[in-house]
Amino acid sequence: MIRVIIVDDHRLFRIGLQAAFIADFPDIVVAGEADCGEKLFEVLASTTADLVLLDINLPGMGGAEVTRRLLCEYPDVKILAISAENTAETIHEMLEAGINGFISKQKGNSEELAMAIRSIMEGAEYYGRDISSIIYGVYVSKKKTAAVTNEFTHREREIILACRDGLLCKEIADRLGISVNTINTHKRRIFQKLGINTTLEVVQYALKKGIIQI
Repeated sequence: MIRVIIVDDHRLFRIGLQAAFIADFPDIVVAGEADCGEKLFEVLASTTADLVLLDINLPGMGGAEVTRRLLCEYPDVKILAISAENTAETIHEMLEAGINGFISKQKGNSEELAMAIRSIMEGAEYYGRDISSIIYGVYVSKKKTAAVTNEFTHREREIILACRDGLLCKEIADRLGISVNTINTHKRRIFQKLGINTTLEVVQYALKKGIIQI
């Protein structure tokens, strides 16, 4: 069972999500709700949660500030951001704050939301495909401590292209006809080559260097 706290200042939106989870996704339970960041931390003081579904446009404490505080005080709780504001600046700010995923309110639906929650709880990142072109255009600056090379094998390029398309490990494995373990091994080697540790940064680097195209 995945325990979720919904943080959104629109009561009808919270009610709608709760109804959708109860009706269609019995493995996801709403453990609490809040209409602002301050209320969220009051709820967390007495409620166990696996993931916070966080609207980033909140009264008072903003989404990035809430995210940073969550990571500090509740590092095991995952964060899935939701917003109708999908600008490069907003996405960049939330990525730097440390979210595990981002979905657009305008394009997303309850099925994608449930899939995102499950994926994040399995250890993956999740970004709605409708905003992928914006995400790929965001370059999160990070000091590289390892030697950087743009020399990738053919298989590594295939995996990077699949990541660009927003595919999860199992989907990449199905596309390429190899095992998930093999995909994870290739990804680890790519991370080591670049001195980074997330799929998003791999895609951003490959796009910036012209190794792949949108």
